[in-house]
Amino acid sequence: MAPRRCPCGTGLTYDGCCGRLHDGTATAGTAEQLMRSRYSAFAVGDPAYLLATWHSSTRPGRLELDPDVRWTGLEVLGTTGGSLLAAEGTVAFRASRLDDGVPGVQAEDSRFVREGGRWVYLDGVPLR
Repeated sequence: MAPRRCPCGTGLTYDGCCGRLHDGTATAGTAEQLMRSRYSAFAVGDPAYLLATWHSSTRPGRLELDPDVRWTGLEVLGTTGGSLLAAEGTVAFRASRLDDGVPGVQAEDSRFVREGGRWVYLDGVPLR
C-alpha cells in the first residue's frame, strides 16, 4: 500500500510532512508550516495537537472536532512574515470541507507568534 499523502497539500507523505509535527519528532520552522500542520490536524482528527499549538492567551479549555466534517483541501493564499527567524507572521488560507456531505469553505487570515521559542496560532480574521 502506498504511503498516504499529507492533507496539507505539499505533495509529501503524511509521515514525512505534518505527521512529524503531530507526533512531536519535529516542530514547525515557519508560520506557514504550522498553519499547514494545524489544517492537517483537523483533517486527521488530532485535537491535542491543535490545543498544543494554540497561544496560551487564546487557547480554549478544550476542543471537540465535529465527526461530520471532512476536510478536503487547503489553499494558501499568501503569507507575511513568519519566516525561520521572524517572531510573528500571518497566513491567509482557504480550507474546503464537507459538513455532513454539504460543501463549505473556511477562509481566514491567521496570526501566528512565537511562544517559548515555538510557533503557535494566536487568532484569525475571517476572509470574505
